[in-house]
Amino acid sequence: MATTALTIAGSDSGGGAGIQADLKTFSALGVFGTSVITAVTAQNTRAVTDVHPIPDTSVAAQIAAVLDDIHIDAIKIGMLGEASLIATVAHALHDYKGPVVLDPVMVAKSGARLLPDASRAALVRHLLPRAALLTPNLPEAAALLGLPEARSDAEMRDQGARLRDMGARAVLMKGGHGHGETCTDWLVADDVIRLDAPRIATRNTHGTGCSYSSAIAAELAKGRTLAQAVERAHGWLHAAIRAADGLDIGRGHGPLHHFHEVWT
Repeated sequence: MATTALTIAGSDSGGGAGIQADLKTFSALGVFGTSVITAVTAQNTRAVTDVHPIPDTSVAAQIAAVLDDIHIDAIKIGMLGEASLIATVAHALHDYKGPVVLDPVMVAKSGARLLPDASRAALVRHLLPRAALLTPNLPEAAALLGLPEARSDAEMRDQGARLRDMGARAVLMKGGHGHGETCTDWLVADDVIRLDAPRIATRNTHGTGCSYSSAIAAELAKGRTLAQAVERAHGWLHAAIRAADGLDIGRGHGPLHHFHEVWT
């Protein structure tokens, strides 16, 4: 039986982030991907120009249609939106027993806000307790905690621990918004793991967060431990970023090369 994963997220018409990036990631890592679309966005590598939310009832129906028929080994949750939708998704997943990776998508690479401020409390209340792993970048972690962005390794670890105290079983603090020659992520769980990679000089990083969380979900779907899944996803993502300039897609923040191991 094929290994499967489900992404619950928004659609990116430019193909670099959201549902499109998630499904590409699942496929690149040998996992059959299913999807639930929460919003349709008009976007490219430079901007998000329109967001059309999908009705809560339709999102719930999509989740039910998938879970009622297909065994799902892991779930990744990305862009949601209004508080009512967050509660709807949590309710629809009430009986799901597999691992859930929650990417708290708040701001697009272009700067467009994708999660209303009023929805943060709903995310913390309804979905953090369901998350086997929360994957915030530095601005997202700060926004969830109501704190300034972490500026040091110690502050990143501390904020990760605080987010665990708020309900997530583990937190991956992503250092992509940091500075310096090395990009450092921290997996804050029962054990704390540091993941380093050389920072790559490229503007083609659209969809990095979506792809990272989806790669982790794919590896969890295969039965990896959380530490194994994060470490494998971290290496795959770094290679996808390194190969991104070869795609030459768009005039802004271009996408990663999800299939860098398959074609160039």
